[in-house]
Amino acid sequence: TEAQTLFLTLKGNALEIAGEVHPVKISAEDAERISYEAAFPLNSDIKVSALSYLKTDEVLVLELEGLDRSLTLEKFANLMERKANEFAEVNLTSDLSHLSDQQKEMLVLLFRVADIMEEIYWAQVFPDRDAAMGAMMDENVARFFKINYGPWERLNGNLPYLPGYGPKPKGSGYYPADMSLQEFEALDDPKKTELYTLITRNQDGSLEVVPYHVAYAEQVEEAADLLNQASELAEDPGFKKYLKLRAEALLSDDYLASDMAWMDMKDNDIDFVVGPIENYEDALFNYKAAHESFVLIKDKSWSEKLNYINSVLPQMQKSLPVPEEYKTEVPGSNSDLGAYDAIYYAGDCNAGSKTIAINLPNDERVHARKGSRKLQLKNSIRYKFEEILLPISNVLIVEEQREHITFEAFFENTMYHEVAHGLGLNQTINGSGTVRSALREQYSALEEGKADILALFLITKMYEDGELGERDLMDNYVTYMASIFRSIRFGVASSHGKANMVRFYYFQEKGAFTKNLNGTYSVNFDRMQVAMNELALLILTIQGDGDYDMAKQLVEEKGFIREELQADLDRLKELNIPVDIVFNQGPDVVGL
Repeated sequence: TEAQTLFLTLKGNALEIAGEVHPVKISAEDAERISYEAAFPLNSDIKVSALSYLKTDEVLVLELEGLDRSLTLEKFANLMERKANEFAEVNLTSDLSHLSDQQKEMLVLLFRVADIMEEIYWAQVFPDRDAAMGAMMDENVARFFKINYGPWERLNGNLPYLPGYGPKPKGSGYYPADMSLQEFEALDDPKKTELYTLITRNQDGSLEVVPYHVAYAEQVEEAADLLNQASELAEDPGFKKYLKLRAEALLSDDYLASDMAWMDMKDNDIDFVVGPIENYEDALFNYKAAHESFVLIKDKSWSEKLNYINSVLPQMQKSLPVPEEYKTEVPGSNSDLGAYDAIYYAGDCNAGSKTIAINLPNDERVHARKGSRKLQLKNSIRYKFEEILLPISNVLIVEEQREHITFEAFFENTMYHEVAHGLGLNQTINGSGTVRSALREQYSALEEGKADILALFLITKMYEDGELGERDLMDNYVTYMASIFRSIRFGVASSHGKANMVRFYYFQEKGAFTKNLNGTYSVNFDRMQVAMNELALLILTIQGDGDYDMAKQLVEEKGFIREELQADLDRLKELNIPVDIVFNQGPDVVGL
């Protein structure tokens, strides 16, 4: 049975579920519980034979007919309070004292542009936001709704957590909710698969392709005007050029020139990611890009420490554990790696789990000519390490290996994940087109899986080549393992979540880690190295071959949470360890 949400109302001798009312009868009551006689179906396969209300815990226990198990439902208000509190609240801030008054004035304009991206994203994922929030009386419900950008829980398989809502539309708001796959395939318009178009219905009910700059004309015109104003205040010539070109891109949906200009920036104190960028929200086809924005402050000291990695990328590509034909592409030589403090997240990047690193642009044309930029969001990384990873490690990692959980290793692992996106292949080796087009909706999960496993490979290889100096490589391996538990808690609805599960179960099968009798996990260094190389080979060859069927099989076999692992995650929940962070953010938080 697929996971589903149950909303059940018990009042007197009647119980309502899925719009149907069933009679119940109290059979016993004491100080601790009320027991009921009941007989009603949950679905076509499962029936409830009895139920009990536990007074102290305020939960309802359903006994399932013919099954040796029960189902426990939380009181809705308690559930919402717990869910909302699973996100640790942190102030998203940075030191702006080195910025000029003109730069600070520009930042205020960038915050306004980011807010416009936020509004567009809401229109893409849940256009009825205002009406829904206007009806919310519980502050926990409202807070959780904002975290999830709608009534579906992003870190729990996108299950609805509010009554009255069915499954989250796979295509989000990019396609009509009632559109069939056959109807889409029959639509004779080559732009239907483009990143920057919506699929809507005409008055006669037929499908129509609408460019983003038309669909969101009012918003993008205002954003473009603000970007042009900001460009006049920009002190760095490269950043000034980028802002002007990005304004033009929002009005035309042609982002190539602005992406190239973004790659050319080297000396800017402030960075600004803005526009329709990632396609994870479109779970139907992975065709459509979602609007988002980051406002960033560059940490020049840390960025200088990271620059050396760029020079060894071509060498690392040649060392990948695959046959020669799978590593013929050369990573862009101008790739930029830097550390930043984030001071604002808006739109897609702020939904559900919070991004701690950025690898852009996504355009393969830019990759081929200039590489990509990897931005590590240092303050966000540290928040997640302190609030989440350390507490998880104290529960799930064997005590004698906990000393290997370090912020430096966590930061490195995250950084190399982004570097690894630039390795491997963009084009298949057999003429099947790009890897993205060949793997279709499986592409994102495989690409995230590639970056995850090659991050560890790169750190290992550079250490073996003497590039990283004296260190204990076990720090990276144990921190890597602990990070899987942190990331798995994001659920498996996202591509990142599926990639985490594939890696966890592959490692388990290869003996890369063992589970001890006390419920903790131990890393086997040598076996993890072997598993790392074998999984890298598997993913890179699937991508290079454009093997859609193998990609789908890998995700279907391993891309979900099994019972034993779920029990471990439940332990973390019972200990109230946060699942992720949520931000207090904005101009006032950074003192503007």
